[in-house]
Amino acid sequence: MEYDILIKNASIIDGTGAPAFAGDTAVSGDLITAVVPGGSRELRAGRIIDGTGLYLAPGFVDIHTHSDLTALRVPTADSRILQGITTELCGNCGMSAFPICGDRKDDFRYYLSEYVDKNDPLPYSDMNGFVSLLDEEKHSTNMAFLTGHGNLRLSAMSFRRGKPEQEEMSVMKRLLEETLQDGSFGMSSGLIYPPGSYARSEELEELCTVLRSYGGIYTTHMRNEGLQLTDSVREVIRLAEKTGVKVEISHLKEIRQECWHTAVREAVKLIADARDRGLDITFDQYPYTASASGLETNIPEHAFEGGKEKLRERLLNPRERAALRDEANESHIGRWDKIFVSRAEGASNKDFVGHSIAEIAAMTGKDPADACFDIVLSSDFQANEVNFGMCEEDIEYILSQDFGMTGSDGEAEPLDFPGVPHPRIYGTFPRIISRYVRERGVISLEQAVRKMTGAPAERIGLTDRGKISEGMHADLVLFDYDKIEDTPDYFNPGQPCEGIRAVFVNGVLSASDGVHTGARAGRIIRRR
Repeated sequence: MEYDILIKNASIIDGTGAPAFAGDTAVSGDLITAVVPGGSRELRAGRIIDGTGLYLAPGFVDIHTHSDLTALRVPTADSRILQGITTELCGNCGMSAFPICGDRKDDFRYYLSEYVDKNDPLPYSDMNGFVSLLDEEKHSTNMAFLTGHGNLRLSAMSFRRGKPEQEEMSVMKRLLEETLQDGSFGMSSGLIYPPGSYARSEELEELCTVLRSYGGIYTTHMRNEGLQLTDSVREVIRLAEKTGVKVEISHLKEIRQECWHTAVREAVKLIADARDRGLDITFDQYPYTASASGLETNIPEHAFEGGKEKLRERLLNPRERAALRDEANESHIGRWDKIFVSRAEGASNKDFVGHSIAEIAAMTGKDPADACFDIVLSSDFQANEVNFGMCEEDIEYILSQDFGMTGSDGEAEPLDFPGVPHPRIYGTFPRIISRYVRERGVISLEQAVRKMTGAPAERIGLTDRGKISEGMHADLVLFDYDKIEDTPDYFNPGQPCEGIRAVFVNGVLSASDGVHTGARAGRIIRRR
């Protein structure tokens, strides 16, 4: 038998956490059709790749991405493929491409403005409409989807605070059920972003009961990742206890210096104890000391009630603005110098990109909160931030836990994306290997690969990806362990990572030595 591709003499890390072994891997069509420990002189193929001195791993499975919101704009997914990501679970943090309520598209453009342009036509309403557009365009990575709780609430209630009426709750449950029937893998929440932040625990529990009946997963950007981190973890645990739903805590971290070294240890213990009681809770993490979000997240949450135009009115009203300024400054004591503008639309904001809010305040002679508010307004809410709030010791402690996985919290972007976006978009997975395995020895290479492949694939429910074995889809990454490097950084993020020799998606070579081949071999993955 002659195979299509044969990768010979590589050290194979199969994604299970088992020790690496030398061998050959053969691909026919889109499947791995032979894995031979020790190799074989008998195997023949139309294309032979010498893997001597290199490692072969399953394609990286990113369990936390937002590529659904950028996929139609960036179908080549350069930021994903060039770091070895071949499969993505999209629609996290309560923000997803669907459902989109047709008569509220302006609200959705505003809600999704961190990723979606204000002029995006959003030419669909449900999952099937969105996926049909993706199928026409083709995409470079495999994509699975979650349903955003924020989308559900926005569809039913717009930006109204408070408890949903019975009819509104019925609308949310119906929309969730429709997406689950169409192949969504579950529901995500973003409990710091209005309107999702307006939801009480009881609302989430009712929706998670629907999820549980379908076997879906609930992923959550928790209500607080700062001074109330452990309270937020307890809320998640109570929800899992009451509903029995499978839970993934998104990007576990502690963003307030006052709580470094203690809060994440308490949070991990709470999760571990819950798991010992039989609750199905895990978490993901990105390996950076800075987070990223929309710049408007620095505005007090209650100001968002009623949507974009109401927020604008409040920021332009002198009396209301003064109260919001005082509240924002009180909550940001010692923090404005750690929050940097990574993108801001509008010519007037050009010189502010790459500077902290404290620096911009000094440049303009304004109060820091006023400087922040003015950028939000002048950019028409099209401004993002990078926020330095975490410490390395906490990152390493979280990474050392067996029940954690790697998720970038990034999205498909081109290398020339404007501004200075967070480097996690471009370099998360190689950074785990280069910094935390090779340089710091926090975990073994096999453990790291499991956290980036087999574990997230199993968590999502993908039975045919995330491992190197016969019959699995041929999503593969061939890399040089000594040279792999997360070259993207905070000053120059739009770079391909070094040391990745080849990336295959469904048996198709999609990147070679840091260059995208142009292939769009990704598939849409629906929950069965």
